[in-house]
Amino acid sequence: MSEHLLEIRNLNKVLPAGPDQTPATVLRGISLDVARGEFVAIVGRSGSGKSTLLYCMAGLELPTEGRVSLLGQDLAHLDRKAQARLRRDHVGFVFQSYNLIPSLTAWENVALPARLARRKADQSRVDAALAAVDLSAQARQKPATLSGGQQQRVALARVFAMRPDVVFADEPTGALDTEAGAQVLNLLRDTATDGCSVVMVTHDLQAAARADRVLVLRDGAVQHELHHPSAAEVFDAVALREDEVV
Repeated sequence: MSEHLLEIRNLNKVLPAGPDQTPATVLRGISLDVARGEFVAIVGRSGSGKSTLLYCMAGLELPTEGRVSLLGQDLAHLDRKAQARLRRDHVGFVFQSYNLIPSLTAWENVALPARLARRKADQSRVDAALAAVDLSAQARQKPATLSGGQQQRVALARVFAMRPDVVFADEPTGALDTEAGAQVLNLLRDTATDGCSVVMVTHDLQAAARADRVLVLRDGAVQHELHHPSAAEVFDAVALREDEVV
């Protein structure tokens, strides 16, 4: 766990001002590392900057200042094509919206990253990924015929099939019921146990407590860092008095 797959240094993000408005500072001087095989959760009140931080980590948004190093590569030194290749080959994404292609079957959605990389999909790897999320029987079904929990598990299988080094998850259980959400969290926990780093943004404090480390954001800065916390400890860190709200 000594290898840092992700390094953030002095990250700042300022949104430009609109008409008759002042610029909005979303992230303020954040520095952190994520080790191989570590599961990190980011929590905070709405507007605290947690999703912006995740997108900057993944190179989906550019910081105003600071450095993001992903797998030893400074994202600021890569052009857009090189960043896209890095994400395609080494990074998995799990979003609340699932991002499945409606016209493709579950199997074809899982195989899609290989096709986009102009590689032949490894049938055994796709089959194994669907089996890992208990969807082998639904492999030929299209997303519209699947439940929300099943669609989210297809999105996870797509990540498993590509075997990334890092997974970024933005509210992956937000649209799921309790049982389906628990399945997704178990899969993400297993992913980190297998050596892939997982960074998850969530509003669900019970879900956050499944992580190795929890970062609590307030006004764009890391206010608290908790290691292997209980759900009660995460709640206490977030539910502070009004003048200390995260």
